[in-house]
Amino acid sequence: MEDNKMVAGKVKKPGKRGRKPAKIDLKAKLERSRQSARECRARKKLRYQYLEELVSSKERAICALREELEMYKQWCSAMDQGKIPSEIKALLTGDEQKIPQSSGGTKASKNPKNSTSGAAQS
Repeated sequence: MEDNKMVAGKVKKPGKRGRKPAKIDLKAKLERSRQSARECRARKKLRYQYLEELVSSKERAICALREELEMYKQWCSAMDQGKIPSEIKALLTGDEQKIPQSSGGTKASKNPKNSTSGAAQS
């Protein structure tokens, strides 16, 4: 018992400390590691796909807003020259059917532009 040491009131034996490591099959451990790596790569791929779709939708929204802003700028410059655009006349009179669909209200012009700009970016 000379090799035993007293530490904090407990008798410690020299040599191995803690739990004995369980004999783990190296092949099984490698396979688990490979499977974990595959799953990690799959999650990463999905995350990047989601982010790319998010960026694409935001870019389409930006393009639609820029076109809408340009339309409002044209209306303002026309009104500065003393002309009232037909779209504004239709809005003021409440007659929605007189608005041409190609340069009309914002909702009519947003949807077709979103579908064409998305195909151009792909």
